[in-house]
Order: sequence, then structure tokens, then C-alpha cells
Amino acid sequence: MNRPWLDQYPRGVPAEIDPGAFESLADLLDSCCRRFADLPAYESMGTVLSYRQLDEASRAFAAWLRHDAGLGRGDRLALMMPNLLQYPVALFGALRAGMVVVNVNPLYTPRELAHQLEDSGAKAIVVLENFAHTLAQAIGSTPVRTVVTTQVGDLLPPVKRLLTNFVVKHVKKLVPPWRLSGAIGFERVLAAGRGKALDDAALAREDLAFLQYTGGTTGVAKGAMLTHGNMLANVLQVAAWVSPNLKPGEETIVIPLPLYHVFALTGCLSFFSIGARAVLVANPRDMPAFLDVLRHTRFTAIIGVNTLFRALLDAPGFAQVDLRPLKLAVAGGMAVQQTVAQRWMQRAGVPLVEGYGLTETAPVAIANPVDIREWTGSIGVPLPSTEAAILDDEGRPVASGAVGEICLRGPQVMKGYWNRPDETAKVFTGDGWLRTGDMGVMDERGNVRITDRKKDMIVVSGFKVFPNEIEDVLTRHPGVLEAGVIGVPDARSGEAVKAIVVRRDPALTEDEVLAHCRQHLTSYKVPRLVEFRGEPLPKTNIGKVLRRELRENALGGAGTAAAPPHPAADA
Repeated sequence: MNRPWLDQYPRGVPAEIDPGAFESLADLLDSCCRRFADLPAYESMGTVLSYRQLDEASRAFAAWLRHDAGLGRGDRLALMMPNLLQYPVALFGALRAGMVVVNVNPLYTPRELAHQLEDSGAKAIVVLENFAHTLAQAIGSTPVRTVVTTQVGDLLPPVKRLLTNFVVKHVKKLVPPWRLSGAIGFERVLAAGRGKALDDAALAREDLAFLQYTGGTTGVAKGAMLTHGNMLANVLQVAAWVSPNLKPGEETIVIPLPLYHVFALTGCLSFFSIGARAVLVANPRDMPAFLDVLRHTRFTAIIGVNTLFRALLDAPGFAQVDLRPLKLAVAGGMAVQQTVAQRWMQRAGVPLVEGYGLTETAPVAIANPVDIREWTGSIGVPLPSTEAAILDDEGRPVASGAVGEICLRGPQVMKGYWNRPDETAKVFTGDGWLRTGDMGVMDERGNVRITDRKKDMIVVSGFKVFPNEIEDVLTRHPGVLEAGVIGVPDARSGEAVKAIVVRRDPALTEDEVLAHCRQHLTSYKVPRLVEFRGEPLPKTNIGKVLRRELRENALGGAGTAAAPPHPAADA
């Protein structure tokens, strides 16, 4: 295949990566922990975990899973917590034990959580106590039998741990009452696992590493099967892409995006592979605390979404953050706005490098070169070992500059959807192209630009929201006759969710609609705008709501929505 984009690669970035460099993510962990043993690996709340300590703790966690919990190769373990030191310990421990990790948004409602645990067949879960009450409501209908609970301060030094846990539970009152029979504490798990023999599971690149849940390109909630090979490929691709700017063992990256999101997860693993120190931010919505972390950290890289970078630029205290050491700032998950990119370049002196991908591509497939000097509106060019094409509805290439669907091939592309062969078939062409659902063009140099979204997906601060899920929740309310959901422009989050509702009960209020949604949907899915209509919604001849017509009407009338909170978990 002709790959004109290779001419735009910065010096030192290879056209291909070696996907066979490691056999598994556990193999990568072992290699990095030996190579960078005494360097800091992760930092949270001022406490550092070295590569050696991570190796020891994750080994203890894996040994407990194997010997005490009776879990192992192929079993699914859910992780439900924000960015704390416990996350990488549990993550790598599960992978060393040969288990498959199921990342869970801690802000899920019981309905959302139950679906994910049931569908994945998760046998075990690690949950922050702050969210244990949600699990307690959902667990009865799931196959989960092993529950590990952790507190915010676990893995901090003893005095700080006790003080932190006391403040979180009794002063800030962030831990609602919960009861989970047989649950065991994270520290007890590590203590029980230390000293037990463990041989890392003999894993191959074809073995599953993650079930990463997404609405995909069709909106049906399902788990993208990401193998060790998929994840390793993307880790190596991203590491190669940023290599002109960074030096192994010398970098510090700030990670304010939640690690349960695949963009943050792969970014974190990519920097781990070069011996970087990752500073984990549990709650970036607490801007004063976030700025305090930035002021006290000599960081050389940061990842985020457009919403986050804009919030930083607007924060008064950001002027006191020293950005002179900064080498790289990467934005993904949603489109980067021109004004944000320009303001960031002016303030930081380094570009905001935009990347593009899907959960199904682990996730990065296309990115702007790290040496760009200005915003172009392009999402960039395909990464090493990645092919991109613009195809028509029949899977045929369109002419250069013509609009078609962006399609991808490469070693990072998922194996398929968990237990959904029908959905898998919908997104792959006969010759292996993954259909992204995004419409775009590619110029003669290989630059790709998104022109429209083929499906009705809404992106709120980088998180996918699918109208059919929200419409289903809305129509469960006895006062709602019918409902349509669309995305509308929002100055801070990119898009916001708007619900157009036809009442069954004339007395139904906006507050009642929103309260119903909050009961069944995580915060970023809850509509920010509700419009009531007195006439039926426009529909196709088979009765399907015409969301395109609703969007056209909305864009011609109502303004933008109030900014929603960033969808990251509170600590």
C-alpha cells in the first residue's frame, strides 16, 4: 500500500515497530522493572512507588489472586477506582496472574455497573471504598465472588495513610455506607501475597489483556477485546512517536485523565516503557489541588483532553506553573479547538499534539508529528505500522481529497467484540479494515481530517455518549411519551447532551427528568439541556427518531449548554 505519510515522520521515528519485542505486558513489566529498578515509576499524593517496589507489590497481588482467590489465566478482574497507586499495582498484578482486566468507570450507576460486570463475566473486582455502595447494589446479579476494597490512603506512608483515610471518610464524608460480605482489604491482600511463590503466567501476544468497554461505532455497550499484542503494539507505537522529544529514564509525565479510559491507560504504559515517572492525579476537577501538583512537579510531559487544557489555561493559578521543562503535551479523546491550541502554544512554548483513535485501536492510530508548530485542523498521519484509508460504503477507496469513512489497519486493532460476533462483523470489512464511523478526507501527503461523524455518537470531554442509551433511560420514566437525544456545541466540553422530550404527563418538569437520568446514568451522560415539545418527534417511515433533523433545529436555535464537570472520579 502507498504510504505518503512516511515523508512527514520526524527524524528518528521508524516506519515500523517490532511487535514481537515482548511476548506480553507482563514481559514488558518485568523488563522495565529490571532496567529502571531504582527510578520512580508512579507518584500519587506526594508518595512515590519505584519500579522495584511496583514489581514487588504487583507480584504479591498476583500471588494472592492465584493462591488465595483461586483466580488465574483468562479470568476477568474489574478495576473500579481513580488514579491512585493501587491502580498500577492491581493492573500489573492481574496481568502477571494471566487475568483479563476490565476497566470500570467509578462513577457508574448500579445499572451501568451491573451490565458491565455481567457481560464481561468478571469473577473479581478491586473497588475504592468511595464507590463500594454502588457495587453493593449491583453485585447480586453478577458473577463477581471476590471483592477487594481499598481506601484512598492505602500505599501511602503509615501516618499519612491513617490521616488521609480518616479525612476522606469522617471529615469530607466521601464514603457512603456499604456492606459487601466477604470483602477483603487491599493491604491485607498484599500482606498475604508477599512471600508466596509466583511464576508469571506464560502469556502470548494473542491472549486477551483487556476487555475495554465502549459503545463502539454502533452504540451497543460491549467489550473491545484488546490482546497483549494489541496493547504492546500501541505502547511501542506511541513510544516511538514521541521518541524525538524524550529520553529513557529522564522524563516525568502528569496523568490527570482517569486510567480506566484507554487513552490515559496506553499513554501511561507508553511512558512506563521508557522508564518515566508518572504523576497520577486522582481528581483534576479539584483545580486548586491539581495546580498545586503542577507547581511542585518538574514535569516534562502531560496528557489530557481539550476540555482539561482549556480549564488549565483559564485557571488563575496556572500562571505560576513553571512550564520551562515541558517537552510534550498530548491531547486526545476529542477534537482540539484552534483557540485552545494557539493559547497553549503561546503559554507553554510547545505545541498541543493531537492524536486520534478508538478504544478498538488500543487507542492511538493517527497523530500529528510532535514537531508541529501550529494548529492545522488535521488529526495527523498514521502511526508506525499503521495503515489508514478513506473508503466508501462498499469498502472501496475514494479519490484523494474526497470524503469517505476513515478506516484503519494495524497490529493495535482489536481482536473483536467480546461475545458479539454480529457487532464485530459490522465494523470490519472483508479485507480487514476497521470502520471507525468517522467521515474524513486524506490529502496527497497522508494528512487526515475529520469532516463529520457517521453515527450519532456524542463526545463529552473525550468520553463517548450514545443517544440510544439515554433515550432508553428517558422513555422508562412514566411521564415521558417519547424522547430524542442529540449533541449540541459546548464551549468547554466540545459537545453537551440535549434531550428533546414529548410529555405523557403534562405536569412533568425538567428537574424530574434530570433526577431520573441521574439515577440511571453516570454524570457525563446526563443531559445538560432538556427541551419539551408539544408535537411528536420527526421520524422515519419505520418510526425511528430523525436525530439529524433534531440537530439541525437545535443548531438553528438554542445556544450552548453549561459546562459539565470533567468525567473523572473524585477521590
